[in-house]
Amino acid sequence: MRRLAALAVPVLAVLAACSGEQQPPAQTSTQSSAQPPSTAPAPPPPVAAPPLPQPVTDGRCPYLATAVVEQANAQRVSRVRLSADKPHPACFFLRGDGTTQLSVRVFVGEPPVAKAVVDQAAPIATSNPEETPAGWKGGSQTTNGGAVYAVAKGGTAVVVSTNQGQTIKARRIVEQIVSTLRL
Repeated sequence: MRRLAALAVPVLAVLAACSGEQQPPAQTSTQSSAQPPSTAPAPPPPVAAPPLPQPVTDGRCPYLATAVVEQANAQRVSRVRLSADKPHPACFFLRGDGTTQLSVRVFVGEPPVAKAVVDQAAPIATSNPEETPAGWKGGSQTTNGGAVYAVAKGGTAVVVSTNQGQTIKARRIVEQIVSTLRL
């Protein structure tokens, strides 16, 4: 039986060459029809951003003066609230009615997490790509409540959300914060 199988393979190859049609190679008893399981490593799980910061206490924003926010947003700041995040609390600048007119989030950690923070605020799929300040990358977009500008460089992310509909205002605040960060 093995002799017939060994003769059949060359005969089939010659017949296929003569007919001009491609024939799949015949399997011999030494070939296995089962494929070995894939040994490729599984892709790493997606990196998640930390939970969104929440205001918990009154204070002074370490990255941004109240006067700068008032000038950029053209609204008076009645109060500044800070998150419990240490050593980089998020800052929430409130209007007279108690709603947030502008928030600042600074994240310092691992580069993939910084990128996830930016993507959480300004998703790659829906935002405009941004590269300002120089060396920083992220996105900007208008939102239902205003606009957001979010960028990262290495393990640092800066996210500014404003109740104003223009991303340029948020970008100017980001530029101000980046110029004063001491990391």
